[in-house]
Amino acid sequence: MPWVLDEIIQAEVDRLKRLRAMVDNMPPTNVTLVGDVVLDRYVHGWANRLNATAPVPAVKVTSTEEFAGAAAHVARGLASLGLNPRLFSIVGGDEAGQTLASNLQQEGIGTNGLRVVANRQTIVKTRIYGARESLIDQNQLLLQIDDEPQGEMPPAVSQRLTVSALASLSDADVLVLSDYNKGAVTDEGAQQLISVANGNGIPTICDPKLTGLNRTEGATCVLFEIRGLELTRRRLGLESSVDTARDLIKKYRWEALVVLGGAHGLWLYTAEEEHHIPCLMDEARQIIGLHDAAAVAMAAALSQGASLHDAATLAHAACETILRAEEGHQVLDLRTLSASLDERAWQMQVSDR
Repeated sequence: MPWVLDEIIQAEVDRLKRLRAMVDNMPPTNVTLVGDVVLDRYVHGWANRLNATAPVPAVKVTSTEEFAGAAAHVARGLASLGLNPRLFSIVGGDEAGQTLASNLQQEGIGTNGLRVVANRQTIVKTRIYGARESLIDQNQLLLQIDDEPQGEMPPAVSQRLTVSALASLSDADVLVLSDYNKGAVTDEGAQQLISVANGNGIPTICDPKLTGLNRTEGATCVLFEIRGLELTRRRLGLESSVDTARDLIKKYRWEALVVLGGAHGLWLYTAEEEHHIPCLMDEARQIIGLHDAAAVAMAAALSQGASLHDAATLAHAACETILRAEEGHQVLDLRTLSASLDERAWQMQVSDR
């Protein structure tokens, strides 16, 4: 029955065009964003030789770039789409914390919600890339260095952060919890934030670690990676991804689970439905920032009252912009997101001929 396939494809093309119109007319909705921030440092250089005392590359540094990452990367993505992110997070009273805050201010993102802990270290992730000089497109990640505090976050700091974030929910359109399990999002704080958001009719998007699922109870939508869902399936001893997703949805009272599969596409699970959005790209270049892009797109869509299916479709288009991007260039913007929607609509129409 080819005409059935035609109708399905036409419905998806219409969805993509509707989302394109929404993106082009994005209002400055308010997003309360609570989570852990990181200073992402990218070091690039030539790796023409091995170290004299060990079989490892010796990198001659040619450039270094620093960007606000993790929850701050979500804030940058939201701002680039024209939304108004109100970021609540914690940095150390060190040079890295100052650099992170300065980078946010340069992009027009407010830092009033940042708490500074004087004697605490700001998290820094350094990725070192190397290439053979004179060769093209051979840039390779050689090493990642995670420099972060060893001690626990002082509870009083997290509590004050939660109080500030709760106050911002009075006129928020959506709540995002970007939880890297570094102390900005706590069990009690997450419960309070989600409860107030639900009471005010505000959708909540959670991007948790697998060990922090208790901090997502009652959320509208939760983000997983495909490997995280598989690990959870094995731990629970269930037969399929669908069974696992619905078990989690019931246990934590989510409306939906969005599973990011990178080059394998995206899955949207609810208590009653499953939707798979395949990836139409020939090749994925990298995946750094995939979760952040999905959170940005879901927030943008849900803040305008879009359905979960529409929001997940926009999230997939956002993920495809990340899969195409070069390392260190993962922030969404209106141009790249619109181009991704147009490209997908065109590919679907061509494939149906």
